[in-house]
Amino acid sequence: MFYEEVFRELNKKKVRYVVAGGGAVVLHGVVRMTADLDLFVDLEKKNLLKFAEALTGLGYRPKIPVKASDFADKPKREGWIKEKGMLVFSFCHLKRYQDHIDVFVYEPVNFEKAYKEREIMKAGHIKIPVISIRYLKKMKLIAARPQDLADIEALREIELLRKGNEKR
Repeated sequence: MFYEEVFRELNKKKVRYVVAGGGAVVLHGVVRMTADLDLFVDLEKKNLLKFAEALTGLGYRPKIPVKASDFADKPKREGWIKEKGMLVFSFCHLKRYQDHIDVFVYEPVNFEKAYKEREIMKAGHIKIPVISIRYLKKMKLIAARPQDLADIEALREIELLRKGNEKR
């Protein structure tokens, strides 16, 4: 499975995160292509240090020339946002160049609320915390790129299908 080792390691280290972006759209049942993995992670320092340790242990490194642990430094993240307009911090695998993980450097929606409402999906024996459709649509609306707007429509259709199945 795509990114199986990442989910397994993050869960093992008890990192608070949810899958967001295109991966979440696919996990909710929309058929579409996505190559990278978008994660929304609790930005608390201790959690981010566990997150960075998990990824570096799996062979991922920041795309920009900084240490992975720098991601846990709130003033640095704020500087990247302010000075560079950064929205996500990217990690790339050292050997599998196609493996790419983007992590939000800010909270596009309230993390605690989104985390409480997450859906746990299973792939084999791995539990994958996925952002709820409600919060995913909010995040997609903020980005509002053409693909995001198409994803919102597709997610609405999934919601209608789920409601129809609940009535049976």
